[in-house]
Amino acid sequence: MITTNLLTDSEAKRIVDRNGNFSVLEYTRDLSVSPDTAEAAYFASMMNVRKRQLIAGIVPGAGVVAQRGAMQLMLGDLNAKTDVSGVGDLMKKFVGSKVTGESAIKPLFTGTGTLVLEPTFRYIILEDISTWPEGMVIEDGMFMACDERVNIRISARSTASSVVFGGEGIFNTSLSGQGIAALESSVPRSELVEIRLENDTVKIDGNMALAWSENLKFTVERTTPTLIGSMASGEGFVNVYRGTGRILVAPVQTNRGITVPEKTK
Repeated sequence: MITTNLLTDSEAKRIVDRNGNFSVLEYTRDLSVSPDTAEAAYFASMMNVRKRQLIAGIVPGAGVVAQRGAMQLMLGDLNAKTDVSGVGDLMKKFVGSKVTGESAIKPLFTGTGTLVLEPTFRYIILEDISTWPEGMVIEDGMFMACDERVNIRISARSTASSVVFGGEGIFNTSLSGQGIAALESSVPRSELVEIRLENDTVKIDGNMALAWSENLKFTVERTTPTLIGSMASGEGFVNVYRGTGRILVAPVQTNRGITVPEKTK
């Protein structure tokens, strides 16, 4: 039998989110610091720059698929296996990993116990895939883990404009079915702008959409009817999503480019 204080809150860590068999552990304070690094660690924590880990409880019949190389601890009678059936399948998955930015070979962990993934400074979002009936397309590099019931496949762009100008890549990972998926995000879930469309259109200046319904038609278009007009307006091209579904949008790409207020004299 194994006992652990992993899921017990303390002065240094706490569970900040739970969904299904997944929990998100956040290190609220970094106590393993030296006098030289203590100040930086303190202000990093105050600005919510903290280490986080994904923890998955696994029982028979409810395995977890994780990103390749992400495992840190396996507590209990757990086993890992891959879905590679041969050399040809291995090459196919290798090509898939190159075009999506995700590891196409994702081990499946089964048995009875607890799976702990490597820590990250990014935010961990636990998303219920059943609330995305059309399927959920995610930006490259976001996949962390999911229930084995979730279907994972490669989604290709349907229009030439989205491939050339979209900034979202030619292929993306698509998630569908039932179960929870853990995603790594550059911003917290509370900061994401959620947009729901019903036979309507959303235009976004840049690749700021982190996830969207797979059935949405994605194109890249000019902001005005003519190219000269778009250039004169200073807006150029925009990513356009049409149809019925959902989009999760980051509020800003980076802090660079945001006008800094002038200092008052």
